[in-house]
Amino acid sequence: MVQTNWAEPFVVADIPGLIKGAHQGTGLGIKFLRHIERTRILIHLIDVSSIDPDDPLQQYRTINQELGMYDEKLVQKPQIVVLNKLDLPGIRKAAEIFQSALKDKKVLLISALTGQGLEQLKSQIVRLLDSNDE
Repeated sequence: MVQTNWAEPFVVADIPGLIKGAHQGTGLGIKFLRHIERTRILIHLIDVSSIDPDDPLQQYRTINQELGMYDEKLVQKPQIVVLNKLDLPGIRKAAEIFQSALKDKKVLLISALTGQGLEQLKSQIVRLLDSNDE
């Protein structure tokens, strides 16, 4: 169980509608981007089964580019990169390719289905939120 001492509420925003061109209003981009302005950290939750071995960082780069084109302050927020669906067979190679391509950031590996890695993810979220309070 993760314990916190937060005195004020925090915003959690899910941004599945953030696509290329979102900063210009494509899709639901602007609506989602406004919510992101209120968050203190960003969590990139990437489906490991959708990683293209020829361009493993495509989804990650697209999100960060759209955030930066909307407001450069958004890409300066603390970020956690998470690969999900590690319970799928044969997926470890894609995770390794992604991790080696993203050399400058720690990548957490989880399975939302089995719960693997979720405690580590929650702990990392709490650490970042607590460090932002200081």
